[in-house]
Amino acid sequence: MLHEKIEIKHEQDTATLYTYILDNSPEIDANRKRPMIVICPGGGYQFTSEREAEPVAIRLNGMGFHACVLKYSVKPAVFPTALCQLAKAVGKVRDHSDEWNVDTNKIIVLGFSAGGHLAASLGVFWDKEFLAEMLEYSKEQITPNGLVLCYPVITSGPHAHLGSFQSLLGDKSQIEEYLDLVSLEKQVTTKTPPAFLWHTYADMAVPVENSFMFAEALLKNKVPLEMHIYPNGVHGLSLGTDETKRVDNELHLQPEVTNWIDMAGRWIKGL
Repeated sequence: MLHEKIEIKHEQDTATLYTYILDNSPEIDANRKRPMIVICPGGGYQFTSEREAEPVAIRLNGMGFHACVLKYSVKPAVFPTALCQLAKAVGKVRDHSDEWNVDTNKIIVLGFSAGGHLAASLGVFWDKEFLAEMLEYSKEQITPNGLVLCYPVITSGPHAHLGSFQSLLGDKSQIEEYLDLVSLEKQVTTKTPPAFLWHTYADMAVPVENSFMFAEALLKNKVPLEMHIYPNGVHGLSLGTDETKRVDNELHLQPEVTNWIDMAGRWIKGL
């Protein structure tokens, strides 16, 4: 396995990309190209959760995927800093696709909660001029081939997780300028990549309406999607297993949601 830390700089801010890249075996297939899953942990744009980082990458490795975790810049960094860092991370994966044996038709961004907002942001903004002007990559180089959105923050409207948007946008002038732009259900187009979404009905932190609103926008634009809504479970479940539960908190053990990653894996393979 190639496990390394790569700095992703944007202006004065630096993100870190942690790679979990599987080796090819001559005994099996020396020329195998694998999907790459770029993971964006959640944390309300205030921190990046360890529970939604390496354990998820290792699980994806076990399914035969390359993975990497982006520890993107959070508060006090403001929009579009993290978006530019994610775009550059996807560009870097494409730069190294031969070296890393990556299937360039299956570079997927996977995000949890506010990280889901970040992943979906690249999905809706990859072809926009405001983003291209800040990058050394072409639009085609930063395009994700699919989105996996896990209990994502999507809307800045009535069902918003307000703390995420306050951290993302910072001061009042930035909020007034960008709040409508970062309400992502309003930004979906026919060029948005296919998406896999999951959420729990019982999520009290980021209401399930966030996923429904994004799914509805995808449907209106005839973008393929798969979505799963589980009846029970708090926000921030990650894998829903012992491996990702919080210390002394059994609420993040939710056996019925643990199949989401297997279903997402089948969906990725089918793209």
